[in-house]
Amino acid sequence: MSRLSTLIEEGTRPVVTAEFPSIDGGGLAAVEKAADELRPFVDAVNATDNPAAHAHASNTSIAIAMSQFGLEPIMQVVCRDKNRIAMQADIMGASLFGIENVACLTGDDVTAGDEPEARRVFDLDSTQLVKVASGLAEGYYLSGRAIKAPPNLFVGAVENPFAPPLDYRVLRALKKAEAGARFLQLQIGYYPERLEAFVRGCVDAGVTRTTALLPTVVLTKSAKALSFMDESVPGISIPANMIARVAGAGDKDAIAEESYQLTLELSRHALSLRGVSGIHLTDFRHDGSLERLVRDLGIGPAFDPVATATGTTSGTTSV
Repeated sequence: MSRLSTLIEEGTRPVVTAEFPSIDGGGLAAVEKAADELRPFVDAVNATDNPAAHAHASNTSIAIAMSQFGLEPIMQVVCRDKNRIAMQADIMGASLFGIENVACLTGDDVTAGDEPEARRVFDLDSTQLVKVASGLAEGYYLSGRAIKAPPNLFVGAVENPFAPPLDYRVLRALKKAEAGARFLQLQIGYYPERLEAFVRGCVDAGVTRTTALLPTVVLTKSAKALSFMDESVPGISIPANMIARVAGAGDKDAIAEESYQLTLELSRHALSLRGVSGIHLTDFRHDGSLERLVRDLGIGPAFDPVATATGTTSGTTSV
């Protein structure tokens, strides 16, 4: 079992996941540097699959490299770029290297990226991919062909509680849970009341009996960053009063601090909700704020009993 699955199943503390930066060259040294910065503070990290429809080093290669540097990967697999055969091959190939956590996503449309003429595949949707990945763990390819030594997989997905139709989002989460998703990383959101309604709906529908909910919070430095997400990132909407709050904080340093305080408030609110198992962090600041946030919240591996007693974390580096 992966460390992430163990932590979620035990439920003794909130789990912390994060996003690994996209890698475009620099060799393994680039991966090692990013892994060293994240390892002490998070439980598992997403190896992204060409996010925002931009090509980068592949999800499989980054997941394997992350694991070599003692960081537990969550390998994202998007439906946009590959057919069912290729996606099954990627999951099975990664499992040979001990990659167990898999997150199944639809993927941003190609028009969001810098190669909008790319051909969309979408042979499967994300819920179907969850079902396929769960089937691999049970010992069968989608065709029904048996796998003699099935991989150990902890399958998850993504859901957006903040985009209309809001009532449909709980049903989508339930379908993904029924397909085999054991965790759902939630889309970036700045509407606490919508998150509350979604989580409450998931609890009432029984989603949280089998599936962990991990709301996403974002570390930013400015109102400009918030405005960009609001205006340019599909599926993300930010209330005007929150943008104004950050913009009106004062000078550059005051604005950065107010932006951090907003993230801290949203994090505390998310973690206070019954049915939430942890948080997912996206860090656009890269200035030590991720460490500050997990310490202010008192969560993550740095607060595990072993780490507290010895001053170390459970992550180890091996190459």
